[in-house]
Amino acid sequence: MEKPAPYRDLSGGGGLDPRHALDILEIRAREAQSYLAKRTDAGDTVLEYLAVHGAPATRAAVAANVATPATVNRSLAEDEDENVRVELARKIARLMPGLEERQSAQIVALTIQTLQYLAEDSAVRVRAILSEEIKHLSTVPREVILTLARDVEEIVAAPVLEYSPLLSDADLIEIIACGQVREVLSAVARRHPVSEKVCDHLVQSLDVPAVAALLVNPDAKIRKETLERVVEQAEEIQSWHLPLALRADLSARAIRRISGFVGASIIARLSERDDLSAATRTHLNRQLRLRLEEKPEHADQAAAAAASVERARKDGQLNGNYVEDQALMGHRESIILSLAELAQVPVANVRRILASGRAQPLVALVWRAKLNMRVALKIQNYVMKLPASALLPARGGVGFPLTTEEMTWQLSCFDIPAGKD
Repeated sequence: MEKPAPYRDLSGGGGLDPRHALDILEIRAREAQSYLAKRTDAGDTVLEYLAVHGAPATRAAVAANVATPATVNRSLAEDEDENVRVELARKIARLMPGLEERQSAQIVALTIQTLQYLAEDSAVRVRAILSEEIKHLSTVPREVILTLARDVEEIVAAPVLEYSPLLSDADLIEIIACGQVREVLSAVARRHPVSEKVCDHLVQSLDVPAVAALLVNPDAKIRKETLERVVEQAEEIQSWHLPLALRADLSARAIRRISGFVGASIIARLSERDDLSAATRTHLNRQLRLRLEEKPEHADQAAAAAASVERARKDGQLNGNYVEDQALMGHRESIILSLAELAQVPVANVRRILASGRAQPLVALVWRAKLNMRVALKIQNYVMKLPASALLPARGGVGFPLTTEEMTWQLSCFDIPAGKD
């Protein structure tokens, strides 16, 4: 066995100072421990001793050592030092492939216990590293993958949600429905493949980044009806425009609909498709000419809406009457900015509600903004332009038709708390 390198004389040339002697002993002991902790032939007894009595760096080396006994690994999963548990998580994950063929049933059981314990570690870094290490594995217990997939931290949940082969459609749909961390929905949308059922639920979530990720995923099996629903909502969501145009599975109807609200550059991209009929190609060419001839009015309209809302706010007139008047004139941008200001929520959240085509979240938003149900009806009719079958009328002619709990739930679906911050 190779021995540690010799140590320099710390005595200073004269008689040995007792303090220096203790320093020598301490340094030699620490370096000897570190040396032994990394060796695969140190023996179970030595590694077990170092796991209990070693310094944190020594225990971390024992945790990383593939020769460390399974019983010691299990005890190190409860070590007080986070770095020790990080090294253990990396090693245990890498031991899992082929473990049952190499080891006894007892060792396999102990190793799985260690893995499960680490999946519930109090430190986010430990859980995140474990998730990253096992995201592709099919040789780990499904319960461990589910624990990580349901983690409230995106950095922990996202790797397994995007890559793990052990997650079923039912698992993914449950996670989408819970939506505790909305960022993880994009990880689900990036899976290869994404089934039709999962695609349906992602679109129903109305999560803008997740749907954008779904649209650019060539392995996302989006039903024709689901894709047309996205097209209907996409006019107000610019981040969907190009991904939609690049979808290979667009119907002629969808292509024509998209060309009605996207810019000239995206219409040009649509025109380059090889699957266009002569009629659709003619329609796109006409739309492209119209778009190129248009004056750049959109920016001016947005600026005018912002100025109008700001004037109303400064004059103390940003109220139900103002919002109702803007709704009657069909001024969508003014309505969005007014509701965002009055309800104290981000403009993007308001846009998502109006783009959803559903009356319930709009009514809840109007309630949060402390406006009346008459305003909500005007917005449903003149801004969202909902069909009669989709309208949500007032209760008793004047009251909100949803309970407080129902409106709170509707708002939570769009990441909006019930009360003002």
